[in-house]
Amino acid sequence: MPGKKRVLAIASAGGHWQQLMLLRPAYEAHEVHFATTLEGLGASYEAHPCHVVPDCNRNEKIAMIRSAVAVFALVLRLRPDVILTTGALPGVMALAAGRLVRARTVWVDSVANAEEMSMSGRLARRFADLWLSQWESVAMREGARYEGSVL
Repeated sequence: MPGKKRVLAIASAGGHWQQLMLLRPAYEAHEVHFATTLEGLGASYEAHPCHVVPDCNRNEKIAMIRSAVAVFALVLRLRPDVILTTGALPGVMALAAGRLVRARTVWVDSVANAEEMSMSGRLARRFADLWLSQWESVAMREGARYEGSVL
């Protein structure tokens, strides 16, 4: 990835966000925009600029629509070269939206998923150029790549 890239680093609040923050050394030399689902979270991690998108899960159809509209609008506005996410569903939406702007897309499944790829991770597979698990055994079983763990 020669040259400075525009990166969208997006994750839901909680463990997904914490793991995304642990990956910062991998992308901090680029122009980074952060996105998460909890107001004020970016400021508490000195992650600027930070955009807030509505949280959602598969059981809340209206929330999913709101989140998808916000995430797609964000991606279309920023036009990132790379989208990196550690999950969950809003991150998958960002990867899907990334296809519209020809962004390279990276999914890093949560370290909490030690037995199998998460449901969001399985969905992300169809949109991710680089699909990673933090567990070597899960990566081998699921067909993902393993490059280590952030914890």
